[in-house]
Amino acid sequence: MMAYKITSACVSCGTCADTCPLSIITQGDETYVIDADQCIECGSCADACPVGAIEQE
Repeated sequence: MMAYKITSACVSCGTCADTCPLSIITQGDETYVIDADQCIECGSCADACPVGAIEQE
């Protein structure tokens, strides 16, 4: 299983959280965070990210 993760390139725009079908992306201290245990690897967040800050682990 290769859950997605949000890298330090995140600009905290929230687009990923808005597109996640499971609503498992939340605002962290510095960037948004994906709950890797619940990620179904659909890629919606990565496709929506305007700065390419989301990649598979």
